[in-house]
Amino acid sequence: MADNSFFLFSKDSFPIKTPKKSPLALRMVVLVFAMVCGVYICSICLKQMGIRTNPGFLNVEVIERPCQEPNIEPWEIPYVHYPKPITYARAECKCNPVRYFAILSMQRSGSGWFETLLNNHTNISSNGEIFSVKVRRSNVSTITETLDKIYNLDWSSSASKNECAAAVGLKWMLNQGVMQYHEEIVEYFKTRGVSAIFLFRRNLLRRMISILANSYDREVKPLNGTHKSHVHSPREAEILAKYKPYINTTLLIPNLKQVEDTAAKALVYFKSTRHIILYYEDMVKNHTKLLDVQDFLKVPQRELKSRQVKIHKGALSNYVENWDEVQKSLKGTHYENLLTGDYRK
Repeated sequence: MADNSFFLFSKDSFPIKTPKKSPLALRMVVLVFAMVCGVYICSICLKQMGIRTNPGFLNVEVIERPCQEPNIEPWEIPYVHYPKPITYARAECKCNPVRYFAILSMQRSGSGWFETLLNNHTNISSNGEIFSVKVRRSNVSTITETLDKIYNLDWSSSASKNECAAAVGLKWMLNQGVMQYHEEIVEYFKTRGVSAIFLFRRNLLRRMISILANSYDREVKPLNGTHKSHVHSPREAEILAKYKPYINTTLLIPNLKQVEDTAAKALVYFKSTRHIILYYEDMVKNHTKLLDVQDFLKVPQRELKSRQVKIHKGALSNYVENWDEVQKSLKGTHYENLLTGDYRK
């Protein structure tokens, strides 16, 4: 029994200690966990900042800051635009606000002269009678596509101020799709924030004489075989003024009434748009009317000049072949005042 006792042990005879975990290994685990968390947090932050990481490259996206809104009345906001042309960049002018406009008028109502005055302003671009080309007004789609190009500053013309224009528009005759598609055009103006400038003539008899004389010039071309709707020298104006048209007195009053009615309808159609009504005679007599237009377009006031020279000056009796018949037809009618209405430029 004594020998067997050598092999009998109690648990406490040789106590065995459990080895402790290494402090260095624990620290490594904590460090790896912290690094993983750091990388994850950084990736989230980089995504929010607009920075993407690619293998081997750091690709930084420039976030464009929005233009600061100008100090304007709330009602003006729909008429202030920041177009982004496709064909070029506005560069330092990209945050210059732009107003859209359309000169709505009728042939031989002074719209050509008026447009040269507007284009004499550094900040205004009026692109001419764009819809005189029939294909551009063949349907509503072609009209809106053309307007979009103009108001996006992508239309190129001699009048284009392009990137730094503060007001951009066109000259548009009422018989060039305006009346035919008036509902769609009014909706476009209201949606896109386009302001209308109506320009008419008070003396419709003068307008008729101008139309007949212009038709004669288009056919005969007395200025060295060249047709000119507008002239820039007194000599050219004198040559064109020599022609005296014969007026059909049977159709005279119906024609005058038709022009009146067309203008009245246009004003009714576009009454819900932002607009201003101008008359050629008023601007000739009172140049402060041009200041009203500049205020309407929200551009700095400037003295505006045009090189155009008026063709028919003075009494109308000097420019009509059958003046006595015309007088007799209009005497005692609503249009009698057109016989004596006169002004000088």
